[in-house]
Order: sequence, then C-alpha cells, then structure tokens
Amino acid sequence: MNLSDDYYKKVLDNLYDGIYLLDENRNIIYWNAGAEKHTGFHRSEVIKKCCDNVLQHVDGEGLPLCGSACPVSQTIKDGRLREVEVYVRHKEGHRVPVSMRIAPIKDTDNQVAVAVEIYNDNSPKYTLHKMVEELKTQALLDPLLELGNRRYLESNIRGRLEELGRYGWQFGVLFVDIDHFKDINDRYGHEIGDKVLRMVSRSMSNSLRTFDMVGRWGGEEFVVIVVNVHEEQLLAVANRLRMLVEQSSVMIGSETIRATVSIGAAIARPDDNVNTLIQRADQLMYKSKTAGRNCITVTV
Repeated sequence: MNLSDDYYKKVLDNLYDGIYLLDENRNIIYWNAGAEKHTGFHRSEVIKKCCDNVLQHVDGEGLPLCGSACPVSQTIKDGRLREVEVYVRHKEGHRVPVSMRIAPIKDTDNQVAVAVEIYNDNSPKYTLHKMVEELKTQALLDPLLELGNRRYLESNIRGRLEELGRYGWQFGVLFVDIDHFKDINDRYGHEIGDKVLRMVSRSMSNSLRTFDMVGRWGGEEFVVIVVNVHEEQLLAVANRLRMLVEQSSVMIGSETIRATVSIGAAIARPDDNVNTLIQRADQLMYKSKTAGRNCITVTV
C-alpha cells in the first residue's frame, strides 16, 4: 500500500474522525491522529497488529464481533460498503461507542485492503463536559471519576420522584457494585484499583442515553438513573451495562485485569422516597451477589 505521500497523510491526520487502514489479514497498516483521539492508542502501538487484538469490537449487547461476525471480514469477503454501530476498547480499558464505515479499497498492486472510519458524532461530549464543569462549581462531582457524587444523585432522584408524583413519569434506578473489588485492590494496589473504577464508570457512562445518568454512590458502588422505562426496559439497560463492563479490561504489563458487576434494578413507586428506592435497589444488588455475581436482580 503506497501511503508515503506526506500531503495525503497530513489530510488524513487533520480529520477529527478516526481513519485506519487494514490489509487482507486485518493487520493495521495506517492509523491517523483521529483514531488516536478516539481510542487512546498511539499509532506506534498498533501498526502491524491485528485490529481484533487492539479494538476488540463488541455489539450493543456486549457480544464480541471478532470471527465470523466481524464486519471487516465480511467486507473483505464480499466487497460491500458497511456502516455499523459498535463499542471499541479504549487503551484505558473502558468501552467507547462508535459508528464505523467500512469500505473495500485496492492498492497499486491490485491487492484488497480495507479503509475504516470511526466517529461518534452522536455522543454527548459537549453535554457531558458542560455537566462536569457545573458539578465542579457546586461540589457535586466525584473528582476521581468525574461523575456526579452521592449528593448529586440524591438530588436528582428527589427531582425524578417529584416528576413521578406530579406527571406520572416513570423511572428506575440501578444499584451497581463491582464484584471482588477488595481483592483487586489487595492484589494490585489502589492505583490499579482506581484504573478499574475509571474503566467501569466510563464503560457504563458510554452505554447510556444522554438523558440517563450514572454517579458514584461511594467506594465501588454506583447508581444509575434510567428515565421513561418499565421493568423489561430497565432490565435491558442493566444487562447492556453488565455485558459491556464484562468486555472491558485494563492491561498491566502482559496481564489483563477484568471486572464484573452485580446489579439491583428497581422501578420507582409513587410512595417512594430516596432512601426507600435506594434501599430496595441495594437489597436487590445483594441478591445478585448471593446468586453468583455478574448478574441482575430486578423487581417492580
């Protein structure tokens, strides 16, 4: 593949969208600055590596797309342009939602290769940034994870309960706890434990709709507020969070550290207050723990 022309490289590197090129074996042969921004991987870390080993694509349910389900492999096989929504693994371990355009191309030797564009124009980057700045000024931000803290969550739930009573707008909460987190801290230390916390929180944040939210309740516990849902929809959101966390990982040298979460899911009731709703979700989370962890317990 002849990509030595500096002019064309500069054009590609100045695009915000991520662009990378693969050979017929799905090895990365070009990686622009946009791909670095989206994934955290510098081009020197990925060139000549198989894209499956770098990005580890999964679908919206957290199911791996490598192998027969790989859209890149399908494009190499049938020569068709594809557009798909996937989650890729960021260098820091969490999952990032992206759209991908996959196009077959041929080099000067008529060899088949693939150009992949990744972008996330639909992600609420500006909204999230603005929210973080507002939370900082109001002391409602968890500084490690840049999520709303317990005080912010309690205030938000009170507002949702008022809307439920006044307008009947239904919502649910997920109480999420990282499984065996003490073991991770004891074995690897608190610095690695903090990386796992960030990985889990970012994977969850990236999988939510713009009007839902996740905050840190304390320690390794999180609360997710999901609006306009019934029980089945709440369970679907919880399962997507669980699977995407399970598919995330932190690399420490040659060792891969993964985490799972146990979740309690509760639909708010008209007679609830913050304490009763959180306690119910918390109790359901402990049922998930006793059921073997990495699962969800839900109730109305």
